Amino acid sequence: SKAAECISIVYILGRYVSYVGQDNHTSVSEFLLLGLSERPDQQLLLFGLFLSMYIVTIVGNLLIILAIYSDSHLHTPMYFFLSNLSFVDLCQVSTTMPKMLINILTHSKTIPYAGCLIQMYSFHLFGTMDSFLLAVMAYDRFVAICHPLRYATIMSPRLCVLLVGGPWGITNLQSVVHTSLMATLTFCADNKIPHFFCDLMPLLKLSCSDTHINELMVLVFGIFMGISPLVCILLSYICIFCAVLRVPSAEGKRKAFSTCGSHLTVVLLFYGTIFAVYLQPSGSTSPVKDKAAAVMCAVVIPILNPFIYSLRNRDMKGALRKLICKTSTPQ
Repeated sequence: SKAAECISIVYILGRYVSYVGQDNHTSVSEFLLLGLSERPDQQLLLFGLFLSMYIVTIVGNLLIILAIYSDSHLHTPMYFFLSNLSFVDLCQVSTTMPKMLINILTHSKTIPYAGCLIQMYSFHLFGTMDSFLLAVMAYDRFVAICHPLRYATIMSPRLCVLLVGGPWGITNLQSVVHTSLMATLTFCADNKIPHFFCDLMPLLKLSCSDTHINELMVLVFGIFMGISPLVCILLSYICIFCAVLRVPSAEGKRKAFSTCGSHLTVVLLFYGTIFAVYLQPSGSTSPVKDKAAAVMCAVVIPILNPFIYSLRNRDMKGALRKLICKTSTPQ
């Protein structure tokens, strides 16, 4: 009958529309990381360069941690915070580098959906923790220079644990919120990420869903997580400079500044990279600049931190020398 024929046509059209809609809004199971370069002749060079940098970063930060742990003279708040910074840098570089090196070696660009979310979570966790630890270390230098007689009382073991544990809780909350919101989004057939790891903003650009809530959370957490550590660092150093200027002797000023020279160098490197990239007109940004900034934050800064703190610190150099001699001398 005509009724049955009409029903059949409607059913076929419904199946076709459903198929087309499903095809256009596919929920991807994996993403493609396009990496730093898609040129085949550059892959071997990139692999050798970043493998060398990864090994140096791991060894350098592990030596810092082991030297502080093995030398009782370094069991102070300043070196406690430094060991935590080295641990975070070690985790930060291990979040992105191994997967990039494996993809280059195997000529594969894929990363599973779950692995991509884990990578995004870890990168934001350790990256934000870096900035908080720099703020904590600035506060430690402020107490040491402005209140030297009360330093041991103020920087008690309980406070040191709170100053490290609190940021871990806050940064975990941020990463959980971003990752949970990302997991609710739908991704279209385009699954190519023009980056060497899964970052938040490139993933949002690929989504077919409404990302207004995600972008709002990026703004809220970005303002709080970005401004509060920087304000703490600036206030600490303003107080430090005012206190140092009141020191009568030039030798006293030099010693006071030398105690925070390494930390100030790392702060300038860290925030200088961020400001150079993000404080630009939106039209001047490009994928190349974004990748360069990511390489600086995720690779270059973690590899430089051990050198900055060890080469500019006499106690640290002594502890490293003892550690190397102890491990190289046969028992």
